[in-house]
Amino acid sequence: MASITTGHDHESRLLEEAADPHANIYNNKGGSHGGAGGAGGLSKDMRHGHGRTAHNMSSSSLRKKSDLSLVSKVRCTVLRGFLATLQEIFLGTKLFVLFPAVPLAIAAHYYHLGRAWVFALSLLGLTPLAERVSFLTEQIAFYTGPTVGGLLNATCGNATELIIALFALRRAKIEVVKWSLMGSVLSNLLLVLGTSLFCGGLANIRKEQLFDPKQAEVNTGLLLLGSLCHALPLMLRYSVSSDEQGAVAVPTLMLSRVCSIVMLIAYVAYLFFQLKTHRRLFEAQEEDETDDSVSEDAPALGFASALAWLIGMTVVIAILSEYVVGTIEAASESWGISVSFISIILLPIVGNAAEHAGAIIFAFKNKLDITLGVSLGSATQISMFVVPLSVIVAWIMGIQMDLDFKLLETGSLIIAILATSFTLQDGTSHYMKGFVLLLCYIVIGSCFFVLKAPPLNEAHSVNSSSAVAPKGVISI
Repeated sequence: MASITTGHDHESRLLEEAADPHANIYNNKGGSHGGAGGAGGLSKDMRHGHGRTAHNMSSSSLRKKSDLSLVSKVRCTVLRGFLATLQEIFLGTKLFVLFPAVPLAIAAHYYHLGRAWVFALSLLGLTPLAERVSFLTEQIAFYTGPTVGGLLNATCGNATELIIALFALRRAKIEVVKWSLMGSVLSNLLLVLGTSLFCGGLANIRKEQLFDPKQAEVNTGLLLLGSLCHALPLMLRYSVSSDEQGAVAVPTLMLSRVCSIVMLIAYVAYLFFQLKTHRRLFEAQEEDETDDSVSEDAPALGFASALAWLIGMTVVIAILSEYVVGTIEAASESWGISVSFISIILLPIVGNAAEHAGAIIFAFKNKLDITLGVSLGSATQISMFVVPLSVIVAWIMGIQMDLDFKLLETGSLIIAILATSFTLQDGTSHYMKGFVLLLCYIVIGSCFFVLKAPPLNEAHSVNSSSAVAPKGVISI
């Protein structure tokens, strides 16, 4: 395996290429690559098979090439390399206009400018950060190989949801955890996939839209297993009389923990299936030369630089996630919207906007395999990894979180999975399929908009005291 270049040497090579556009340092057609220690020394497998999944391809559609001509004029080598890295990190994405929301959110928090403003700015700031985390994990995958790169993508692909869930657990906001994770699954299955199929169908109305249904079958099978693990604690709670509700709480919690372990085992098996035995089912389509996304044949950052920035970005995401969790009730009161609607609808839409936009862009290009890889892959990761991991982490923390997402939430989730499964069963698509999925999402979103869930500080007591306690409904 070729030696790994340092971040400083790699940025110097990028600047040399910018200063002399005729000197193609990363020539992929053969010839010298500028030394064995440079990034050009990466093998062909490392350049083209470094674990590029649909998530990576989707994120790359929102990236843009950085113009290093101005930075190359800086004489100091160290400063020039540092500025090149900053430009690649902060200006290498089409979402760079949202980066100012990050310092504004921190300033709003420290200067007490309003908790609703802190929530809104933090939510906006998470959007470009999530895209940059995907970019940095892909950069690291250039050096670690396809298997480790795939594991990194599987772990960090939904880092924002996982971090928000952990901070909500630390504050014992179990309902926020359940709502936000369930909302992420619904958003990926109905909103993202529905919008992609609808827009892609209209853009390619005279073309036959085909995709490989094998990947969809694997993902929907896992999603159905996850929905079963959610339904069993719910059915166990409703299978006893109201006088025995207290006695069934402990068995429900134990059943949820057992189901969570089973779900994690299934997810590990899914990763082995995806990264080893059936890799070709999940490999993203190569983009055409006419596509306007950035080519990823060579790394843009050195390994050490990418790893350091990944850690830094994760820390910033953690800070903003804590702001989101701590101010969600204030935003609910200020905007007159229930916490359940914000958690189920707004958090997934804004938090994953970059990934969702990429999926829609590839649907316009009639590359539905990438679109399905993004939407179904993300939904599977949330359902089979983040949800059971949250239950296990809560168990370790001494918090009683189960897989009982309540009747309305669980029913909506199961119907969404079934609707998606029926939509994708024949391997073809048209705009009407996407339109139906979108309408399903609108109906479910409307339901949670008019539903007023109990306050968070009362939710746990309501859950444990009564299985049929009614929820208030906003009059309209």
